Amino acid sequence: MKALFRSNVLVVLLGVSSVGFAAQPSLAQRGAPPDQPAVTVRGQTYTPRSILARNMGTEEDQTTAFPPHKVIGNVYYVGTKTLSSFLITTPEGHILINSTYERNVRTIEQSVAQLGFKFGDIRILLGTHAHNDHQEGDALTKELTGAQVVVMREDVPALEAMKPGGKTHPIDRVLRDGDHVTLGGTTLVAHLTAGHTRGCTTWTMTTQEGGKIFNVVFACSYRAPANVTPEIENEFNRTFKLLHSLPCDVPLGDHPAQYNMVAKYARLGAGALNPFIDPANCWLEAEIQEVMFRAQLEMQRKSTRP
Repeated sequence: MKALFRSNVLVVLLGVSSVGFAAQPSLAQRGAPPDQPAVTVRGQTYTPRSILARNMGTEEDQTTAFPPHKVIGNVYYVGTKTLSSFLITTPEGHILINSTYERNVRTIEQSVAQLGFKFGDIRILLGTHAHNDHQEGDALTKELTGAQVVVMREDVPALEAMKPGGKTHPIDRVLRDGDHVTLGGTTLVAHLTAGHTRGCTTWTMTTQEGGKIFNVVFACSYRAPANVTPEIENEFNRTFKLLHSLPCDVPLGDHPAQYNMVAKYARLGAGALNPFIDPANCWLEAEIQEVMFRAQLEMQRKSTRP
């Protein structure tokens, strides 16, 4: 296997009859994905089941606020223990990335308030991808704040089908790959990193801290669906190639485990450098998911051979 990311990688195929896991988190929670294939990246072994458990945690983890905190510059964490939500503050109002589940919106509102900001000052609502655990709360967030809901074009059909309590999913602006979203001197760039969903979006921006400029990456999920079609394979091949070209100093993700948030948070204020500045691990999650994706493809191909 030729990987696009440089690392010492061991791939172990443990069977050919079952492949992958459900694309929708809500479906995945109703039945555990198979515990195969297993891959080892940088000395750590992963399976589809272990990745999903790591990302989602328990039902309580998904709805319990993690202590809100400053990440770097004007970027703050306001999500739950396992579902990320980020507040980007500006003099002209704020940007929120990922409303998560609708039942979490009030929890996010409280976290924003704990940091000294007003939830009603959110002017723009972005998302990483059209799954309920990341964007189901968009309608309620817009209702409470009046924020402009900005989405990637390829995820529009999935978002339009997302109607918690019968609410129509708001869409105020539709983006294409490479489009910019600007507010109060802060600009985010939308990168189409399709595969997990058709419009999976990785956001990048710069921020300042200590007189230095840092590149921040809000990563989408790069987990492959259960059945990898030729179209999805092409999407992932493009995505993994693109990711490694993006400048990155501060890796973030739509699940905290994707960037080791808990361990980094524990080191905040210890007098050392900001632990969220971590260029060496910017693409660790992408490495893991690419290796899993290619192992999964190999299993899928073996299962169809006569």
